[in-house]
Amino acid sequence: MFALVKSKNKVSSRAQIAIKGVKDSILILPHNQYRAVLEVSSLNFELKSEDEQDIIIDTYESFLNSVGSSLQILIRTREIDMDKYLEDLGGRLEDEAEPIYRQQLLNYDEFIRSLIQSNKILTRRFYIVVSFVAIGKVDFAIAKEQLGQTVDIVTKGMMRLGMHARQLSSLEVLDLFYSFYNPSQAKLQPLTDRAMQMIHTALVKKGAKNEKS
Repeated sequence: MFALVKSKNKVSSRAQIAIKGVKDSILILPHNQYRAVLEVSSLNFELKSEDEQDIIIDTYESFLNSVGSSLQILIRTREIDMDKYLEDLGGRLEDEAEPIYRQQLLNYDEFIRSLIQSNKILTRRFYIVVSFVAIGKVDFAIAKEQLGQTVDIVTKGMMRLGMHARQLSSLEVLDLFYSFYNPSQAKLQPLTDRAMQMIHTALVKKGAKNEKS
């Protein structure tokens, strides 16, 4: 993902991730490479009729031919942390005074607990990574404009397929990397807005410094 290379050598996460900076929702990578990340809604292809499937395939083929640059499709499957949900459910149970509703909540709480004991509750998210590789050093504004044009094509292409796409903000991109490289810590200690803003500011300054060098 965006030039992520795992190494057996003990090096810092920053060195492994190889991000020079994040600016205006754009990842700045080494060797004049830039990335934009879009989160895309899903489409249940199997539930479509045969004619609808044929239309989707033709539309998707037309979309790929219209992009004109390489794309990366990322599917992220993660286990949902049910602790907070159960905690909120327990709070509702304590506040419920009506016996019939209280019993219903209690039954539901027992059902959820029995379900997660033998099954993992998973969530799946879909991303499209748009790339731009500059030949030689270019101004960031030019790279952003080129990526913006491709992002627009991808967004409209997804709409024609009956899907929705939106570009991740700088903080959301950082949170995505954080959850990739620190999955356990991300579950126990999610990034706060303040912490993400501090990381974002540090990377933006780093990216601006690298652009000048």
